[in-house]
Amino acid sequence: MNLSNKKLLEMYETMQKIRQFEFQTAKSFAEGDVLGFVHLYIGEEAIATGTCANLVDGDYITSTHRGHGHIIAKGADMKKMMAELWGKETGYCKGKGGSMHIADTELGILGANGIVGGGFTLAAGAAFSSMMLKNNKVCICFHGDGSTAEGSYHEAMNIASLWNLPIVFVNENNLYAISCRITNGMKTENTADRAAAYSMPSEIVDGNDILAVHQAMKNAIDRARNGYGPSYVECKTYRWRGHFEGEPENYRNPEEIKLWKQPDHDPIPRFEEYLKENRVASQEELTAIQEKVRGMIKEAVKFAAESPFPTKEKALTDVYTDIVEEAR
Repeated sequence: MNLSNKKLLEMYETMQKIRQFEFQTAKSFAEGDVLGFVHLYIGEEAIATGTCANLVDGDYITSTHRGHGHIIAKGADMKKMMAELWGKETGYCKGKGGSMHIADTELGILGANGIVGGGFTLAAGAAFSSMMLKNNKVCICFHGDGSTAEGSYHEAMNIASLWNLPIVFVNENNLYAISCRITNGMKTENTADRAAAYSMPSEIVDGNDILAVHQAMKNAIDRARNGYGPSYVECKTYRWRGHFEGEPENYRNPEEIKLWKQPDHDPIPRFEEYLKENRVASQEELTAIQEKVRGMIKEAVKFAAESPFPTKEKALTDVYTDIVEEAR
C-alpha cells in the first residue's frame, strides 16, 4: 500500500470517530435524548473510511438511512451531527432532518436518505452534472444489499453505464435487509453479479479490511475521474446492532453476531494489528488517538445538550417553499 503513516493514522482516527459516535448515539437514544428511528453503522467503519479517504474536496457522496459513518468519513462536523440527532437548531438541518437526513452540500454530502434506494438517482444526477460541467468530480453512491431490489437501483445503473458517468456504486452488503437475510431476498450470490447486466466492471472485497476497501475504491475512483465511467464495488460486512435501535432483533442467530464481533472480523482491531505490526504506531499511540476522539465526542454531546430547540415559528422555514420563494 502506497500510503503514508500520516494517512494511515488519519484513517484509524476516522474509524474511531465513527464507532465512538455511534456508541454514544445508542446511549443517547436509550436515554431519550435522540428520538425517531436510528440506524447504526457499528461494524462497517472500514467501508466509509476506506472509500472517503480516496476522495478530494468537491467530490460527492449520497448516503442511506444508515449514514452516520459516511458523513463523518466525508469530513462532517460531529458537533453539528450530534445536534441534528438531538433535534437542535444548531444541527446540520436545524434539527428538522434527524438521523436519516443529514446533508451538507458544501462538503459534497448530498444527503442521507430515509427512502430505501433514494440515493441512486441523486448520485446519477450529480455524476451527470460533473460530466456536463467537466469539473472532474466523482460521486460515490453508498447503498445496502436490500436496496438492490429497488427499481431506482437498476435505473441508475443503466443510465450511468449508458452515459459513462463518473460514479462508483458502493454496496455495503451486511447480509440483512431489515430482517430478511440476503439468501432469502435474492437468487444471485453477490450483488456485484448484477453489474454485468450493465457492462459495468465490478469487484468484491472484504468490507472489514480497510486496506482492501481503500485499494478497490482507489482503482474505481481513478477510473471514474479519468473518464472511463462507472464501477461497482461490493463490500462484504456485517452490522453489529439491529436494523434500528429499539427493535426486538429476533431474526439473527446470536452466534452469528458473536462471530462477527471477534477481533479477526472486527475492522478496527484488524487495522490496529496492521498498524502495530508494520510499526506505523504503537499501542500507546493508538490509545492516545482513542482518548482524543473520546474528548471530541464529549464536546459534541455538550454542544448538543446546550443548543436550543427550534421554535414553533420556524416550523415552515428552511423547507422546499423557501427555495420556491427565492426562485421567484
